[in-house]
Amino acid sequence: MRIPPFLWFACLLLCKAAHATTPLHPSRGDEVIERLPTITRVRPTAVVSTVADPVAATAQARADIATARQTGDTRYWGRAQAALDPWWDKPDAPVDLAILQATVLQGRHDFKASRLILQAALRRSPGHAQGWLNLAALERLSGHYADALRACDAVARAGQNLYALACQLETQSMQGQNAAARKGFSQLLAGTQDPAQTSWLQSLLAESEERAGMDAAALSAYQRSLQAEPDLYTSIALSDLLLRTGKTAQALAVLQPLPPTDAVLLRQATALRRLNNPDWKTLRATLREWNAELARRGDDLTLHGREQALVALWLDDDAPGALQIARRNLDLQREPIDWWVALQSARQAKDAAAVQQLLKDMQQVGIVDARSRP
Repeated sequence: MRIPPFLWFACLLLCKAAHATTPLHPSRGDEVIERLPTITRVRPTAVVSTVADPVAATAQARADIATARQTGDTRYWGRAQAALDPWWDKPDAPVDLAILQATVLQGRHDFKASRLILQAALRRSPGHAQGWLNLAALERLSGHYADALRACDAVARAGQNLYALACQLETQSMQGQNAAARKGFSQLLAGTQDPAQTSWLQSLLAESEERAGMDAAALSAYQRSLQAEPDLYTSIALSDLLLRTGKTAQALAVLQPLPPTDAVLLRQATALRRLNNPDWKTLRATLREWNAELARRGDDLTLHGREQALVALWLDDDAPGALQIARRNLDLQREPIDWWVALQSARQAKDAAAVQQLLKDMQQVGIVDARSRP
């Protein structure tokens, strides 16, 4: 889901660092070993001093979080944690810094720990609008829509009416109230001239239209979002819509200028494969190398389940394996795309029992998505 441009943001984006940590040995002084992403609007130049200065730490952590979100480079989550280190896991940390810690944990997909820190911070500061927005995002991600709506109500009580309404509309659209969401988002868009707000609201509208089965309207809203302000999350979401609807060359054009995260390379490889371009195999090999590097570092690979399932489904022709990964991923996160990946995997695996169980689970959670239909 797209992140609101309000102070700083909870990040739900699943990406990894664009380059492995294997030592490189250039053969010439002018050899290029890394190209930094070109879309970054905020690029911190140094990690904050270890001096316990909460103002400096807040500014540094927010800048690092913004860079992690804009580039998909997870090294910046580590930099944000370093900035917050004097207060990390401290129950008496200033509330703003505690919520920043929760944001970093969200970015790393440690959702359980993030929720606990947010809840503790909000008990100390029940009027913290950003904290409630972050918690609402976590509850939506978990499929807890009633809890998400309660968090949205708390945002309204904190006086942030635009963000509270957008929070409510996004949650309700996941429950199938797409007509109301369309009307509400259109009203909010009519009342803002801010490019960041416009981009965010158009992206939320686009996702709602996709879930409603209105692909043409969704495409238009995604394009308006990116015209207002470029965004990595929205670009990937647009590419997914184009891939799903058979507009492969257009999807590849959207993906080409993006930073080479695993999510981007996966989709580029998929588009190239569908266009019968053999270069997809090179990208597949790169993804294998990155995955092996994660394993060597001791990272929990289950935190990357969505993309791993899509690799198995789109690049490895292993639908049963994709289904197994996608089911595990649903234990961690239950965003609409996670249900879609699991259903696509089950259908391509010709596992009718799995399809029926997934549809039953979706009904129990309360999510309504036209993409779940055959």
